[in-house]
Parts: sequence; C-alpha cells; structure tokens
Amino acid sequence: MPPGQEAKRPAPAIARDLLGALPDALLQHILSFLPTQQAVRTCVLARRWQHLWEDMTGLRIRAANSPEVPCAPEELTLVGDLREFVDHLLLLRGRSPIDTCEFMFNVPVTCEDDVPHVNLWIRHVIRCNVRVLKLSITREDHDLGLYFSVSALPIISRHLRRLELYDTRLNDSILNFSGCPVLEELEIYNGNFVHSTKMLSKSVKHLSLLDCSASEQLRTYIDVPNLLSLRLEDPSDRTPVLGSMPSLVSAFVRYGPQTWSDDRCYNSESGDCDDDQCQGCYTVKGANSDDCNNNGTTKNKSVLLRGLSEAESLVLIDECQAGPEYKVKIKGIHSAMEASTISENLTVVEVECDMVDERVLEVLNFLRTLNICFSYEEQKGQAEPESITS
Repeated sequence: MPPGQEAKRPAPAIARDLLGALPDALLQHILSFLPTQQAVRTCVLARRWQHLWEDMTGLRIRAANSPEVPCAPEELTLVGDLREFVDHLLLLRGRSPIDTCEFMFNVPVTCEDDVPHVNLWIRHVIRCNVRVLKLSITREDHDLGLYFSVSALPIISRHLRRLELYDTRLNDSILNFSGCPVLEELEIYNGNFVHSTKMLSKSVKHLSLLDCSASEQLRTYIDVPNLLSLRLEDPSDRTPVLGSMPSLVSAFVRYGPQTWSDDRCYNSESGDCDDDQCQGCYTVKGANSDDCNNNGTTKNKSVLLRGLSEAESLVLIDECQAGPEYKVKIKGIHSAMEASTISENLTVVEVECDMVDERVLEVLNFLRTLNICFSYEEQKGQAEPESITS
C-alpha cells in the first residue's frame, strides 16, 4: 500500500443489502409496480424471495415492454403467450387480497376459446377483493371490431373502488353497478354501447366516457345521481341520455373533428323539426319512463343538458369544424337576480366552438331558460350574434 493512503473499509452489511433490510410488506408493494412476470422471477434471488411474490398487492398481467394505453393491438402481447403463466399464478396465489390488477393483452380472432378463459381470470381477481381493476383487452382482426366482450354477468364487489375499461363491448348487466356499493371512479375508453340501454350506479362520483360508440337506433341512459364530475369526449352515433345529477360540480363535453353523431334531423337545420316521431331529433329509448313523454321523447327536449344543468361549472367544446383552435368562446354566468328554472347549482358555462351556427344557438337558447347570462369574446373577426346578447 502506498505511504499516506488508508485501506478502504468494507461497506457495512446493511449498506450492501438495503432491499434485504426492508420488511416483506414493503417489498411486496414494490414488486407490485413491475409486470407480474418480472416480479415472479425475483423468486430466484434468495431464499427469502421465494414466496414474496405470492402476496403482492398488485398484479400487472402484461408484457414487460408494453406501451401505455391506448395503443394499437399489434403492440400488445398475445393472450396465448400469457395463458399458462396466469393460470399457475392465480392458482398459487389462491384468494390472497389484491389492491390493483391490470390486464393488458390482445385476444386475436384465432384465440376465440380464450375469451371465456379470460373472463374467468377477471372474475377470480374480483373475488380476491380487488380495489382497482383495469381491463385493456383488444380483439385484433375480429369481424366485430377490437372490442372484448366481458361476461354478461353483473360485477358484484364490496371492495372495487375504481374501474377502467378499454376497448370493451358493454351490455346492461356489466353496466349495472348496483352490486358495487363503494365504486367511485369509472373510466371507459373506446367502449361499445351498441347493446347497452342503461348504466346504473348510486356510488360512482367521477365518470369519464372517452371515444365511445353507441347504437344508431337507441340511446344509453346514464343513471348516476351522485356524480361529482363528468368527462364526455367524442361520443359517436347516439349521444347518451343523462339523468338527474343534483351533486354535479364540474362537467366537460367535447365533440372532436373525428366525431360522427346520428343526432341530426334531416327535416330541419336546427335539429328539431317538432315532429315527435322523428328519430333524428330527441327520441330516447331506454330512458327512465318518468323523464319521457308517451312517445319516448324527453320532456325538456335535451339528452345532455338535463343532467349537465346541475353542474356548477360546465364546458362545452365543438371541434367538429376547425379542430382545437376555436374561434369563438362564450361564457355564461348564472344571473343572481332571478332564480334558476331547473337548477340552483349551475353558475358557470363555457362554450367554445369554431362558429356560432344554429346548433350552437339551440344550446344557448336552452341555457338562457336557466337564467344564464352570456358574455361573448370576439376572435378572428367573428361578429357577435344578436341571438345570444343579454
């Protein structure tokens, strides 16, 4: 050893094995953030790690290099590559509680037999008292599109608090959440509501419906009376009917440039030809009979605004013509001089669109019945329309 240099002391044992000093519960929590296949491989690290993975609080059934959703089906791992692993995983874990579970893979048309098998996986984790469940399962090259059909049985869980559904074919049974009394957050991306007439929940407080499609003949009735926040973006075909939401605080509704809506009347440019039998106006099948006339039309002639009028803050965006760079912004504030005809909660309304046409005026005229006074921001040479001045 050269003169003047001190010998390096070996690092203390606890510094060399910081992970080993952590309690099992914390290690299992850390493992829960890994794709489950990688987490299980830690069983070869040491004797202590052999069974740690069995009681992980989270399962992420996905490939190690899977992208974040939403993504293309070809970017996902195939269910056939996971089937044997998941079968053994769930068998060895038994009924150990699960906090978070994520399924993210592709079930191609050649794997039709795996559909009921995957549904059994989903039912198993629900029985394990899962609190957060995320299903991102697609059907590449399937004749009926990318949608995965969840078992036509209602979800019953006293522990499920958050549910995320991606590329899912929905039905009335799966949308009946009366058996989930603590479910508070529901997010559906690219959901197919073609065979769904009603969504029911008394516990959901935050609802997001993004890029969802519906039937051309009927609407889905959204019955979530205790909702606090709603996000509705780019609905296709028939716009859903919103029931009464007296606790609603904030609502965001956007129609993007790729949105295709069947909510159009070919007899009138304004969207209401005053024909109660016109399917293109306001016909509402599947809605609560108390909210409809004898012929099925809504009494207040609005499928969205009846529920949205309860909100304290409401944003309506129409990007169908010009994209996100809107030219017109209209802000409405509830008049304190007069009582609202429908709701005392609606205080702020913002409408952003490319131009004020007859469709926008229909919305504004309805909101004026709620004693909303509008202020107009002129942009890019747009003239102020006389119909919305207060």
